[in-house]
Amino acid sequence: MKASENQLVNSLDSAAPAVRLYLLHGPDEAGAMDYATRLGRALGADAEKVAMEGPLLRGDPGKLVDEARSLALFGGRRWILVTNAGDESLEAAQLLLAETQVEHPVVMIGPGLRTTSKLVQFAIAQPAAMSFACYIPDGANADRMVVGIAREYGLRPTPTAIRRLMAASGGDRSVIAREVEKLALYLDAATDRPRELDDEALDALGADLGESQMSDVVDAALEGRVHDIARELARFADSGGAAIPLLRQIVRKLMTLAAMRAEVDAGKQPSVVVKARRVHFREEPGMIRQVQKWKSADIVAAIDRLRRAERQLMAPGGAGELLSDVAITETTRAAARMR
Repeated sequence: MKASENQLVNSLDSAAPAVRLYLLHGPDEAGAMDYATRLGRALGADAEKVAMEGPLLRGDPGKLVDEARSLALFGGRRWILVTNAGDESLEAAQLLLAETQVEHPVVMIGPGLRTTSKLVQFAIAQPAAMSFACYIPDGANADRMVVGIAREYGLRPTPTAIRRLMAASGGDRSVIAREVEKLALYLDAATDRPRELDDEALDALGADLGESQMSDVVDAALEGRVHDIARELARFADSGGAAIPLLRQIVRKLMTLAAMRAEVDAGKQPSVVVKARRVHFREEPGMIRQVQKWKSADIVAAIDRLRRAERQLMAPGGAGELLSDVAITETTRAAARMR
């Protein structure tokens, strides 16, 4: 079925046994991952998570069913997370929903899937599946997202607190949730004892996540400033910033550029496209340069590189935040070669 956000959240938070497959598709991969973790929490702290990559299911579609009906290592609950899913995972999804003896739920995350894809259309048609499109929030949708997350922890954010949390997190749902959780502990807030979240609380916990340093890294990378990127990455690390929010912020900026570049390719002038987005006047010159520099194919390649680095960072036994620095430096060098 095609789910609304309320239907999805209610099902995930209750680990509804009637739903075997959750398909989270669309460009907001970070938001999709945050939804997925809700299922893990609902199953309990001892639940075993089994992670696999969607492309691997092309050659072995039955592996998903095997994992979904296998006993957990210590006999408890388990759930399967399939990342980077595409239409090559369709057969695996079909086998999963055709199997009668399935013990454990599956979440598939497909950031590259469109609503017209075969996998999405299959999930929509199945009563035992939920399909939900994850888009990067902006404007009023972003405000509602922050308010909704804060409400779950018993917080009522002021308008300025909403804006600061959005700016500090780059709109990353999972980062906002972690910050809100810390703020709720600080304010002793809960759903049965709500508290106001204002600038004073944000200042007390220093909830800025290296906001200005993050913007400096993003601009240096996308403008191809090879001689500056190492310094900006070091400043960002010194400010306490984390690699995954930074990677996601660069991806978000690239996706914005992709939408703008499509208008330029259709015949519009870059300056007209940028001004229509109501970019702050100080940011206009840099944004125009980036729209002129980045072609659609280059944007797709950069997004793939940065998302791959994020997945490697989240994998057990990875090389740590060095992977992020390498991916961002490679992106900067690619931008420097563009004309």
